[in-house]
Order: sequence, then C-alpha cells, then structure tokens
Amino acid sequence: MSSSASTASPGVPSESGTPPMRPFPWKQAIGFGLGVLKLAPEQFWRMTPRELACAIEAVEGRAAPLDRAAFAELMRRYPDEPHRR
Repeated sequence: MSSSASTASPGVPSESGTPPMRPFPWKQAIGFGLGVLKLAPEQFWRMTPRELACAIEAVEGRAAPLDRAAFAELMRRYPDEPHRR
C-alpha cells in the first residue's frame, strides 16, 4: 500500500472534511424486506434500490426535515461564497 492511502477510521471525517463513506446496511435492508414486508427472498432480491426505499418510506414515513442546527452545519461546510484565489 502506498503512503498516500487513506488511514481514516470508519465514521471519522477525512482531512478534507467530507463525510465518511458508510457501507450499505444490508442486515437492516434484508430484515426489513423479509421480516416487515414478508417478501420471499426471490422477491426481495428482484427489488430495485428505489423500490426498497419507497417501501421503507411507506412503512416508516418520510424523514423529518432538517432542523436549524443541521442546516447551519450544512451552510458552514458548504458555503455559497466562491473560493478566494
């Protein structure tokens, strides 16, 4: 491995401040599809990610809108002003 390879721990923001990549939550998705929706495995694996997301939203509801603190954090991380040279 080269010395430029990332050594960041999972869940820890990188030096650039970008949020870390998280693995897809397969255990929760499969549990939802087979347990909550009562799908056969064949039906679950034929679903598209969008179909699964719509099914989850139909059962659990839509996520709450951003609160003031979350919006302020987004504004801090991604300001609208252009970069200065």
